[in-house]
Amino acid sequence: MPIGNERQSVREQYGRETGLTTRMSIWQPPADGITPQDIAVEILRAADPKSLLEIGCGTGLLAERISRELPGTDVLATDQSERMVELTAERGVAAQVVDADDLPFDDDRFEAVLAAWMLYHVPDLDRTLAGVRRVLRPGGSFVAITNGDHHAGGLLAAAGAPLLITQFSSENGEAALRRHFDRVEACEVTPLAVADHQRAQEYLASFDAELAANLPPYEGERSYPGAVTLFTAR
Repeated sequence: MPIGNERQSVREQYGRETGLTTRMSIWQPPADGITPQDIAVEILRAADPKSLLEIGCGTGLLAERISRELPGTDVLATDQSERMVELTAERGVAAQVVDADDLPFDDDRFEAVLAAWMLYHVPDLDRTLAGVRRVLRPGGSFVAITNGDHHAGGLLAAAGAPLLITQFSSENGEAALRRHFDRVEACEVTPLAVADHQRAQEYLASFDAELAANLPPYEGERSYPGAVTLFTAR
């Protein structure tokens, strides 16, 4: 059964914040309490960039945190969705509508670039990565967060759906990045999805309504392991 952007366009999925907020709501930190966002902030803190571009900023939650915790960093958040840009600007973060595969910025403009859970959506991955490489200053850091092939696999299987295999995942992300960057490092994180039946259905419905209908009923809450990788490329 097709799910995600195989069924809907990215613009349709992210024209409003409802689906994204629903997907985010069921995820909890792993046992050590350290989230992928925590690690991303620490990577950027160590890099100490004076300027940062986020592509695919969503509701601006991570951009706002970076602006707050790294006050010496000038953050510019971008997204193709006007609604997401509006929500990000409401958080006090500079934001503008930009397509990730057509970055309208000068060469070597930013000391860091961030792409969190979005490179699996772009229509031309290599074009987007080439654009990131172009606007990233030599010696700068590109932080990309993505899911693995088995992310929420147990929940998908319960609804009769296959694994969600994407063009930029824990499994193939490094190879894609090495086509454009000399050095790539990876950090694995295992968040946990915890949801009762209704919230699990809402999560699945944010991809495809049929998936939600196919999920057999269950009592109480169930946990489904995730699989997330943070790549740092230079």
